[in-house]
Amino acid sequence: MIKVSNFQFLKSLKDNNDRTWFADHKQEYLQEQQEIEAFADELLDGLNKQDVIETLSGKKSLYRIYRDTRFSKDKTPYKTHWSGSFKRAGKSRRGSYYFQLEPGNTFIGGGFWGPNADDLKLVRESLAFDAAPLREILQAPDFIADFKALQGDQLKTAPKGFDTTHPDIDLIRYKQFLLVKRFSDAEVLNGNFAELVVQTFVNMRPFLNYMSEILTTDANGLDL
Repeated sequence: MIKVSNFQFLKSLKDNNDRTWFADHKQEYLQEQQEIEAFADELLDGLNKQDVIETLSGKKSLYRIYRDTRFSKDKTPYKTHWSGSFKRAGKSRRGSYYFQLEPGNTFIGGGFWGPNADDLKLVRESLAFDAAPLREILQAPDFIADFKALQGDQLKTAPKGFDTTHPDIDLIRYKQFLLVKRFSDAEVLNGNFAELVVQTFVNMRPFLNYMSEILTTDANGLDL
C-alpha cells in the first residue's frame, strides 16, 4: 500500500528540490523507494493474473527520479512523483500500463503514447474504414465511468490523405491514444489502492485488445 510517508517525502522534495537536500536525505529516499517497489510488485502480481506482462519486476517498472534537464527550462534536478509502467508481452499484445503517484495528482494511464508512423497509419486507415467498434468501446457506460473519454494529442486538421469531412475525423486526428483515470489522495492512501489500480488496468483491456488487433492483423485476420 502507499503510505503517508511516501507522499510526505515527495512534498518535502518539492519544497527542497536541489542536490544538497537530496544528498542529505538519500537514505530516506532509498527507504521510500523500496516501499514503492513493493507497491509496483503488487501491481505486477495482479496484472500477471489478468494479462501477460513483459516487465520482469516492480523495480524494473519504475522510472528514475532524476530529471533530464538538458533541454528543459526547468532545471530542478528531481521529479516530484513516483512513476512506472508495465509493457504487455508478445507481438499480439500491444499497449502499456502506466502509474504516477503524486500528492494531488495521482493518475493511472494506459494505451499508446508515441505510436510510430506505420502504426499510426494502420490505426487511422482502420478508423476511416469502420470506427464503429471503437466508438462502441468509448461509449460503454463502464468506460465512461472510469476514463470519461479518449485522450491524447490531436492534429488540428485531417492527416494527409484523409478527408476533412470524414464522419470519423474526430478519431482519425488523434496522434496518441490514451486512457487516464485520476485518484484523490484519500483513495491513494486507502489500503485497497493496489486493487483499484489493477482493476483500472483490467478495465482498459477492451480498448487495448481492439488496438492490438488493428496493429497485428490484416483485414483477413492474418498476422502482419
